Amino acid sequence: MKISLSTIAMIASISFSFMTNASESTGHVEVKKEIEEIKQQLATEKKSTEQSMKVGGAVRFQYSVKEYDVDDKERGGDFDFDVFRLDFNGTVGDITLSAQYRWYQYMDTIHHAYLGYQFSDNWEAQIGITQVPFGNLTFNSNSFFFSTNFYVGLEDDYDAGFKFIGDYDKHNIQIAFFKTDEMGGIDGYVSDKTARYSYDILGTRKVGEGLYDSPQQELADDSILNLRYAYKFNGFEVGASLLSGGIEGTDGNAGDHIAYAFHAKGNIDNFGVMFQYTDYEYDLDDETDFVTVGAYAFYDTIPASAKIYNLNLSYSLPVELGPVTNLTFYNDYNLMNDKSGDLKENTMMNITGIMVTSGSLYTLIDYAIGKNQPFLGGSLAGDSTETNSRVNINFGFYF
Repeated sequence: MKISLSTIAMIASISFSFMTNASESTGHVEVKKEIEEIKQQLATEKKSTEQSMKVGGAVRFQYSVKEYDVDDKERGGDFDFDVFRLDFNGTVGDITLSAQYRWYQYMDTIHHAYLGYQFSDNWEAQIGITQVPFGNLTFNSNSFFFSTNFYVGLEDDYDAGFKFIGDYDKHNIQIAFFKTDEMGGIDGYVSDKTARYSYDILGTRKVGEGLYDSPQQELADDSILNLRYAYKFNGFEVGASLLSGGIEGTDGNAGDHIAYAFHAKGNIDNFGVMFQYTDYEYDLDDETDFVTVGAYAFYDTIPASAKIYNLNLSYSLPVELGPVTNLTFYNDYNLMNDKSGDLKENTMMNITGIMVTSGSLYTLIDYAIGKNQPFLGGSLAGDSTETNSRVNINFGFYF
């Protein structure tokens, strides 16, 4: 740390004063006081420029057998590379930094990237690409597949804006404003808007378009306000969330986006429970019943409005089985109904699984069954009566 000339001059002046007035006790006390003040000032300056950064990440692989894919089933499933990611977390003075970037086989994308500042004992601010405060956090699920909320952009979603987090013992308050999604909204300068981690609206569906086609009319969320409140007691948290904002098209405002949820999660000894009720609506000016969303390098279609119910149960069992230290058994149930577009069949997904913890190695073993559910042979905008199933093993090492 370099000391300024003014600081050196101040120290020299005080030292000279000390030598010429050493016999005066009052002056001696004042000199010591001034020296201590200078030391504190230098310590503060040094602290404000201190930097620390931790780099981590993960490498994950996946094996799956899809009952609904004849070729996949006949060859006994597929073993694939899933994701490599890098995490950066650190501080520069009083500013915190957090970012994560991911590489998949078929795309690479930002997960999050923000600056944070704790400006009081109870309040923190974040600006950048940060998690949308909606529903059960950090996740509304136990399994690899998340919940149905994820596929409509209402679980573990990340957008560009700022957020205030207030924590008052039993009360948690989050207020956020997101100007655009993580790719810059309607005119974001990206080559592929589907190359993203979390789902967002990308367009509207016209007659004749397929469920997985690129949309003829582009859309994007714009100026979204999020409010979330949660109350904590005896290992539980109950709360409510609200999302409200606009939808932007290439020709200007194209409608509104509204969603709300009531949620609860907690633990009793080794047992865990999550519940969430979600209601969302894309109220578009053209009154379409379906919208295009995108993530993981492909387009999909969801109802413009629907209700979603989640009930997840889990049990954590500490063990000593060689390197295995914990087994978490879970069952996640999801139901989507009251879907727009005169769809008669609901969306359903149930996942029974186990998470195996072995030091820094985590394995998720899932048996998933579903109807009209993405990644289970269907679409949320589908109207099929068939139920599909899939065995999925996802494992990886964190560093």
